[in-house]
Amino acid sequence: MAPGKKGILDRLNAGEVVIGDGGFVFALEKRGYVKAGPWTPEATVTHPEAVRQLHREFLRAGSNVMQTFTFYASDDKLENRGQSLKITGAQINEAACDLAREVASEGDAIVAGGVCQTPSYLSCKSETEVKAIFKKQLEVFLKKNVDFLIAEYFEHVEEAEWAVQVLKTSGKPVAACLCIGPDGDMHGVSPGDCAVRLVKAGAQIVGINCHFDPETCVKTVKMMKEGVEKARLKAHYMVQPLAYHTPDCSCQGFIDLPEFPFALEPRILTRWDMHAYARESYKAGIRYIGGCCGFEPYHIRAIAEELASERGIVPPASEKHGMWGAGLEMHTKPWVRARCRREYWEHLAPASGRPKCPSLSTPEGWGVTKGHAELMQHKEATSSQEMKHLMEMQKKAKSSA
Repeated sequence: MAPGKKGILDRLNAGEVVIGDGGFVFALEKRGYVKAGPWTPEATVTHPEAVRQLHREFLRAGSNVMQTFTFYASDDKLENRGQSLKITGAQINEAACDLAREVASEGDAIVAGGVCQTPSYLSCKSETEVKAIFKKQLEVFLKKNVDFLIAEYFEHVEEAEWAVQVLKTSGKPVAACLCIGPDGDMHGVSPGDCAVRLVKAGAQIVGINCHFDPETCVKTVKMMKEGVEKARLKAHYMVQPLAYHTPDCSCQGFIDLPEFPFALEPRILTRWDMHAYARESYKAGIRYIGGCCGFEPYHIRAIAEELASERGIVPPASEKHGMWGAGLEMHTKPWVRARCRREYWEHLAPASGRPKCPSLSTPEGWGVTKGHAELMQHKEATSSQEMKHLMEMQKKAKSSA
């Protein structure tokens, strides 16, 4: 960490708002640098300029944390289901750390090294085997001296506990996020109980990321907070939701939606939705506020603008368009100039422009989680026989929905 910069716990202990970044894997897939099936981050090695630019855009929008683009950067994921990369997890993780550090040095940002759930856990590998995967990633983060660590995107609290136990051996601050909703993890452990287990495992910051929209994620973090306080423990809280509306999602979130992952755009939150999300998070006592899949820099900018008075700073990315659309004062058309005010945008109910679109979808709830044959990891590519079986399961799930 550069001299003069405060660490994550120093900021949170002082009551400061820490703004995270957005969703790299979805953003870079849309830009053509990430493959949607495996969602692995080899772009840190193959296209570092793209990763660097996205970091820089989030920093300019107001992010205080440059999280390494290391989502699914474990070797077991890199070799899963026919993927034959010659790039190792260590190479990806090292490049990711260098890129995050380079951009963080350009502003008031710190670097977080991140790990997430593994195919090995879903395939019922042992605790020792799964922890070895996290240890391998941690070695790189220690070598590159990241400022703190995040265990994120865990559907099962048990695996998240294992990750936290490994990461806390570093002596660095540890944050832990589950990708669950109010119903709890995939084995039915409540959000409150999950949070207590994560704090006891060594996490100083706990929260939710991905799978659900801001409303659902904030609600779930509130439940975590209640559980921690009831257990008379202490923690800081963070939230990094999707930038998609998901009121119709079941326990596995947006991956169950038939629109996942290529037709989610009609669900995207507006910047004004993000203002409301930032305010609700702050009111709930959450001080680490960021985003996950679907979040673009302008979404992060909206968070920074909403909390500008609390932070005492407006991001440089706000200079062009002005707060709450103030730049529209310069528009040629008078009816557009009339929209340059908070009251207009804050109360707008945007139309989708899709006359035949339903307002909600029916999630494909297959009920598949750790231990099911369909989730077992293998190196061979998905066969035509496997695909036929999956399509039969899909047809059955739709007919029973």
